[in-house]
Amino acid sequence: MRCPVCGCLESKVIDSRPSENGSAIRRRRQCESCGHRFTTYERREEQPLVVVKRTGVKEPFDREKLMRGLVRATVKRDIDMATLDHLIDEVEGRVRDSGMNEVRASDLGDMVLESLLDVDKVAYVRFASVYRHFDDVEEFSRELGRLSREREEEVQ
Repeated sequence: MRCPVCGCLESKVIDSRPSENGSAIRRRRQCESCGHRFTTYERREEQPLVVVKRTGVKEPFDREKLMRGLVRATVKRDIDMATLDHLIDEVEGRVRDSGMNEVRASDLGDMVLESLLDVDKVAYVRFASVYRHFDDVEEFSRELGRLSREREEEVQ
């Protein structure tokens, strides 16, 4: 790491600790040449996530777009924004942890639905109706029936 005062490339690390939010390592360094102390931050290099639509079109992962969909699904439900933000973090983390830079929109939607099911079942059905393109009441009925059966299985 180049010293900001003299430009020397030799420095030693005097202290290392995680940053406040844990997304970086904070390092205190001392220049071997002039003795100046300075701080650096080491972060994991994030590759941009790409969402592959059903049509094959690729677009960058957009947290805000996903948040808008979740907000619409949770209108008039007692769910705070922090919960939705955490849900998006969880889903994005699962995709990144898989090591893939591209994710199919259908896989992303399934992950969101899986997480949303634990948060609110009404929001789940609302989100699913848009994501899965429910065309009629029968599809709603089938999805509600499936949820009811799963709930009964959990109780038993």
